[in-house]
Amino acid sequence: MRKLILTSIASVGLISLGACQSEQADQVEDQAEAEADALENMADEAPTEAQEDALDAQADAVEDAGEEKANAMDDNGEVAPSEVPGATPNQ
Repeated sequence: MRKLILTSIASVGLISLGACQSEQADQVEDQAEAEADALENMADEAPTEAQEDALDAQADAVEDAGEEKANAMDDNGEVAPSEVPGATPNQ
């Protein structure tokens, strides 16, 4: 259930960002997501909760790193207001 909710939230976020990225950045992000999905599938089959938590954390880190790399490719390291927690754009 948790995985379904996280996947749904991530999908909505990706749809809204999809038009803003270059094809190359999309490929980087897609590859990271595929790796994260594989780790999440391994987590679902993990024999212990500790292993499941560790694999889920690793999947989150892989996905975050892929997103950061894709963002860096498109904005040359610039940080948009939307990427800063608590910042409001155009103010």
